[in-house]
Amino acid sequence: MSRYRMYPAPTQTAGLLAHCRHARYVWNLAVEQSAMWTRDKGSTPGFHEQSRQLTEARAAFDWLRAGSQTVQQQALRDFDQARRNYFAGSHGRPTWRRAGRHEGFRVVGPQAGRVEQLSRKWGRVLIPKVGWVRFKLSRALPAARSYRVARDSVGRWHIALAVVPDPIPAPGNGSVVGVDRGVTVSAALSTGELLNCPRLSESEQRQLTHLQRRLARAQPGSNRRQRVKAAIAKLHARAAARRKDWVEKTTTDLARRFDVIRVEDLRIAHMTRRPKPKPDPARPGGYLPNRRRAKAGLNRGIRSNGWGLLVQRLEHKAAGRVERVSPAYTSQTCSRCGHCAPANRENQAFRCRACGHSDHADVNAAINIAAGRAVSARRDKPVRVSLKREPQLTT
Repeated sequence: MSRYRMYPAPTQTAGLLAHCRHARYVWNLAVEQSAMWTRDKGSTPGFHEQSRQLTEARAAFDWLRAGSQTVQQQALRDFDQARRNYFAGSHGRPTWRRAGRHEGFRVVGPQAGRVEQLSRKWGRVLIPKVGWVRFKLSRALPAARSYRVARDSVGRWHIALAVVPDPIPAPGNGSVVGVDRGVTVSAALSTGELLNCPRLSESEQRQLTHLQRRLARAQPGSNRRQRVKAAIAKLHARAAARRKDWVEKTTTDLARRFDVIRVEDLRIAHMTRRPKPKPDPARPGGYLPNRRRAKAGLNRGIRSNGWGLLVQRLEHKAAGRVERVSPAYTSQTCSRCGHCAPANRENQAFRCRACGHSDHADVNAAINIAAGRAVSARRDKPVRVSLKREPQLTT
């Protein structure tokens, strides 16, 4: 999709927020109808039945009729598609939408084509019952059949035009690169490049710590608490924007330079799980230390480096050219002689105990990934066969 920053007027902001409330209200009603299903009852209402009920509700309530029927009906279409995806097994069950977190709506149909370019830097879109809203052109304006207007946690408005871009063509030079993702180094390439995802600066980190302490002392429900939460959300949004910008630039550069891109097949959701509590057998009802604070720090380091988004955008831009390699022992195997031992890895330094080869640990792992040298838990040792055993015929 093509995403742009919107700059609505104060009166237009009120209309956009009303559309968000109506779309969220209709979505939550559909979720409630789906949750009330039991085996002894019939099937829940589908899209056409819910559209009929929406027409009756708009005739009965003035506040609902004041909104756009296009926005409200599209919320029902989105829920119907989400439920179909759930039954198909590709997505999870549709859940409730909350105010302040899910602020957005979608427009599809002829009204979605009312997008114009005013100048080299500005464009405008005609939103139903809101009027023309300006947005800044950060890239060429594509032809789209639908768009989504959303508001983030900081209060910024964006419009996303639903257009599937074409993949980046391969350079055709036959080059292969391996990408090793880490916490200290965000991405290490087999070419020797070390790429780091930008984060909050030291002053911004000190400011975040100060705001978190103020939040802990603020009274629940007070205006001060809301202001502090808004300031914290602004810092987190700034870090997320920097991380996303870095991922987009890095993936575009890799897709243009290399024909084949090999990455580790990591299960990030499993790696960032909370540690399970350890019951204390000596104290019934007590628990032993499980290093949950250290694990929480590791999880933050993994998420702040954008591991999942990096591979996801690579697969979008270099479609069919991204290969997933098993990460088993890639950081312990020497990229020169193939010797595998835990003692080869010393923090960020790698020194082979067999041949003496030394290199950066992440670069050595990236070279193994590029060569596809993932080994099994048995270190790929040959199976020993007795010399007295008779040869077996292959079938």
